Amino acid sequence: MADVAAPDHRPQLRPPQGRLFFGGDYNPEQWDPAVWREDVRLMQEAGVTIVSLGIFSWGLIETSEGVYDWEWLDEVVGLLHEAGIAIDLATPTAAPPSWLLTAHPEILVLDPEHHSQRPGGRLGWCPSSPVFREYAMRITAAVSERYANHPAVVMWHVSNELGGGNARCYCDVSAVRFREWLTERYGTLDVLNSAWGTGFWGHRFGSFEEVFPPRCPRDVAIPGLFLDYERFSSDELLAHYLAEKAVIRRSSDAPVTTNFMVGLGPHVVDYAAWSAHVDVVANDHYTLVRDPQRAQELAFAGDRMRGLTRDREPWLLMEHSTGAPSWQERNRAKDPGEILRNSLAHVARGSDGAMFFQWRASTAGTEQFHSAMLPHAGTDTRVWREIVELGQSLTSIAEVGGSSVAPAQVALLVDDESGWALEQGLKPHRALRYGFEPRRWHQLFWERQILVDVLPADADLAGYDLIVVPTLYVTDEARAARIAAAAEAGATVLVTYLSGIVDATSRVLAGGYPGAFRDLLGVRTEEFRPLQREEIVHLSDGSEVAEWSEDTVLGDAEVVLGYADGPGAGRPAVTRRRAGDGHAWYVSARLAQESASSIVDTLVDELQLRREIVAPAGVEAVRRRTGDASVLFLLNHTSEDVDVEATGRELITARDLTGTLRLPAGGWAVVREVARP
Repeated sequence: MADVAAPDHRPQLRPPQGRLFFGGDYNPEQWDPAVWREDVRLMQEAGVTIVSLGIFSWGLIETSEGVYDWEWLDEVVGLLHEAGIAIDLATPTAAPPSWLLTAHPEILVLDPEHHSQRPGGRLGWCPSSPVFREYAMRITAAVSERYANHPAVVMWHVSNELGGGNARCYCDVSAVRFREWLTERYGTLDVLNSAWGTGFWGHRFGSFEEVFPPRCPRDVAIPGLFLDYERFSSDELLAHYLAEKAVIRRSSDAPVTTNFMVGLGPHVVDYAAWSAHVDVVANDHYTLVRDPQRAQELAFAGDRMRGLTRDREPWLLMEHSTGAPSWQERNRAKDPGEILRNSLAHVARGSDGAMFFQWRASTAGTEQFHSAMLPHAGTDTRVWREIVELGQSLTSIAEVGGSSVAPAQVALLVDDESGWALEQGLKPHRALRYGFEPRRWHQLFWERQILVDVLPADADLAGYDLIVVPTLYVTDEARAARIAAAAEAGATVLVTYLSGIVDATSRVLAGGYPGAFRDLLGVRTEEFRPLQREEIVHLSDGSEVAEWSEDTVLGDAEVVLGYADGPGAGRPAVTRRRAGDGHAWYVSARLAQESASSIVDTLVDELQLRREIVAPAGVEAVRRRTGDASVLFLLNHTSEDVDVEATGRELITARDLTGTLRLPAGGWAVVREVARP
């Protein structure tokens, strides 16, 4: 990524006195002014403390070039302030106005075939466009100068979900900027040609002007060029964010954020590189209907957010849903109690509140059937009653605001660049997806109530007993050395297949797989052996392996599991090796769940990994630390009542517990414990 210095000083967002952040996107421009007063009254009834305002309002503020209408926004800001509701005020650059798109169609995003993204969506602008940048800076300055000193504005919100509609543009302006980016990164053509291996298929470049974005199908793009264009595109969007932030800073010292879209990944931009530049790291999270483990995926996203904010916990959930979104094939309403349970799960893992898209359900527009805090059916609804209950519950647990999550013993490394590179081009198994192994190992610990920090691959690894390295496809020398050093210092490292395969330029590390980790692991794979559809091989524990296996040669490691049949019979499948004061495991196969689970049980026992509580899989337990005490979040995602040990004050129901708590099916509890464990 581009070398952009992180700020020395980062303004902090403090929760309102005695409250957590609770609210959502507010779009009053969709409604008659008479509705605004009802909105504010109902926000007070629900306990709303903050709203995100103005995200899609550019065309209503700047009605034509240079002509501004502030009256309606002034009124809304005043109404919210009078009601004691804070404002996260957006720069409205997510939605260029029609007059701008008509006057300057050259700002539109172009796909690889140079078809333009026609107006009608959002983020319909090229991040490299100097024309768009000029207009965006002007509206950003106008909004920030007008409201910089308004006491209701506690945070600035740059654009919205940057990259969500304009992650990659392939226009000629982007091509010019890409060449400039490459010149800065590589310096000379000889270095670039060597890095990309352009001798293959005769693609050697004689000048930077000969380099274009990867407009060919991604399967045949030069791997190094493709990966660099992903990096460049992330950097261009970051540069736009920083440009808007710099304009805001001329008028205001309030924190500046933009909403990420952190989940399993790979993401559209490299959030690990972005997070240092965002004063308040915020996330939008939506569960997927077809996901059978939605609660665990939510926990993964929360743990990944915490991994981006280790130097400044907590973070903020900027958007999630009260029910069905509108963009999945068969959108799913949430079950009774799920709104509160999902919200508490985010708070448990470090968010200082729970916000939604959006406040009032739209009756028109693309997302007219997206759920909201105030649904189409109004206040006489289960959703509204649960929103009011959530507001009350967040007030009851407000003491966790500003606190950190208890330290984890397990780190799991993730890397967007590895995801981009692994899922592009002609690979040994093109149906494999990057997110499978990170999620698989996280889930095994989640089921055992063991906290995992999901960290960027280049994070500091000191203090962790176990470091899981799943499909870390892109690995340079420094990254490999950092992981090896952690093992030498006493940590246990577990590395899966398709890790350490290529360097930062997407060139294969020759000498046998897993290239960068061969010495640490004490093994060498001669050949990948992807399994064909319906093909199964067995391991020495009797379990089945599908999808992926390898022909691995044992060095100075020991065999934990071997291949029992198939072409690789007799070869090691899972190994471990002493490494300094620690150990290094290698998993060369896509294990069946029972084998992976058995390995985790072994690691839990050997490393004495701490379970927050002892409970069945599906019961979630996380602690946040507040001063000298701890607050235990308990969430039962199962369909059965569960008894768990808990002593202290249950904050939502204001009752004392002395040993055992009956946690009903789908239920929750937040317990201030007598003493921190």
